[in-house]
Amino acid sequence: MNKTFTGLLAAACCSLMMQATAQTQPPKKDTIALQHGAHRIGNRTDADMARWRSLRFGQFIHWGVYAIAGGEWNGKVYNGAAEWIRSWKEMPHEEYDKLYRQFNPVNFNPQQWASQAKDMGAKYMIITTKHHDGFCLWPSKYSKYNIAASPWKKDLLGPMIDAYNKAGIDVYLYFSIIDWNHPDYRPSLKNAADSAAGKRFQVFVKNQLAELLQRYPTIKGFWFDGTWDASWKNDGAFTDELEQYLQSIHPGLVMGSRLRADEKGARHFDSNGRLMGDYEQGWERKLPEKIEDVHGNDWEAVMTVPENQWGYHAKWMGHVKSANEILEMLVKSVSLNGNFVLNFGPKADGTFRKEEQDLMTNIGAWMKVNGDAIYNGTYAGFEKQDWGYYIRKTGTDSVYMVVFNMPVSGNLRVKMPARTYLTGVSMLQNNVPLTPELIGREEYFLRLPNKQSDVPVVILLKTSTKEGNKEGGNFEKAKT
Repeated sequence: MNKTFTGLLAAACCSLMMQATAQTQPPKKDTIALQHGAHRIGNRTDADMARWRSLRFGQFIHWGVYAIAGGEWNGKVYNGAAEWIRSWKEMPHEEYDKLYRQFNPVNFNPQQWASQAKDMGAKYMIITTKHHDGFCLWPSKYSKYNIAASPWKKDLLGPMIDAYNKAGIDVYLYFSIIDWNHPDYRPSLKNAADSAAGKRFQVFVKNQLAELLQRYPTIKGFWFDGTWDASWKNDGAFTDELEQYLQSIHPGLVMGSRLRADEKGARHFDSNGRLMGDYEQGWERKLPEKIEDVHGNDWEAVMTVPENQWGYHAKWMGHVKSANEILEMLVKSVSLNGNFVLNFGPKADGTFRKEEQDLMTNIGAWMKVNGDAIYNGTYAGFEKQDWGYYIRKTGTDSVYMVVFNMPVSGNLRVKMPARTYLTGVSMLQNNVPLTPELIGREEYFLRLPNKQSDVPVVILLKTSTKEGNKEGGNFEKAKT
């Protein structure tokens, strides 16, 4: 049996071909002539995009004056997402719009934030520069409704970006197109006056985004929100021009599919079904089930800890996810060629609630041991099994089994792609070798030394497509 499971290490050519086949959309012709649709067929292949793709795990932070209300007003609890409280009928707009006078995060420590994110295993972060309420966390010269007008007075973004960069974490900036505070913002354009206001608002948006790029040149991209209003999606020409303008200021900028619309009002995907932007952003608080669901596109999932809370809410309602649940979502995302971003909502004073700190600690403990299975991971091309997920290290013959559901039998079934063979098996945590049991053509059982574990277990498979590594055994197909 030892001879059966030894051999050369090689890039799994057959598996990679299967992977490419599974992920690539069938060639199709555009049926609608578009000037402002997708400008690229297929995924970006440059170094900046490759870096984004390799990071796989990110931290999202929703922070602003809405943290002061914390999802409550005058003794009543708002059941929606905390950052939307200004839209609640119980929240008077004039009262909300004065909350910035109390925003003074005296316990904000950007170095501590960055350290916690690094210890959790995050490789990039996204911070809300401005949410739908319009309050800016930087001293924007285009809006008086910004951090300089608060008791804090100082820039919040600059020190945060510096701290994360020093910790080796890339920074992306969230920016909401919706702006309830700006006098020219319109959800829809119903008359000539609205149209004139809309044009002025476009100039405002363009100026603020350019300002962010000029103030913070180390950022890697933008994460846009609030682009579903008719006033925005019905001007595909402007969204196209804006994307190209931002890229001209900062070549290599990574932006998802939320910014653009085509001239027919289609978002994310143009009217021919082609992705606009660098990756698909449709996976909010949900994940794809299989590789075919992502149609070969780069994609990113963003996830909350409770059911639907982004900014700080004093009362978390509904199911609150555990560290193991979040890890399974992370692993599943990477196994399907995607990135996964976990959201946190700091309090108004600049600290994180205990539940979030505990999550960062517990996720980080697992990532310190098993992070190699996540970073630069990709779809493996193996047949999915009930025990968990496969992840291939991009461009290598290394495949990781991440086990979440241990069978009662203790046997983990491994079904290899056709003409792909095992050349070595070991536990990632301690490098202890395992001896696979051959049960069929290119099919094995693995049995762990100890099948009891409180956290997901990772097994490293070394594979080869070389015929010299072919296993023994004479397996005949059933005759039916």
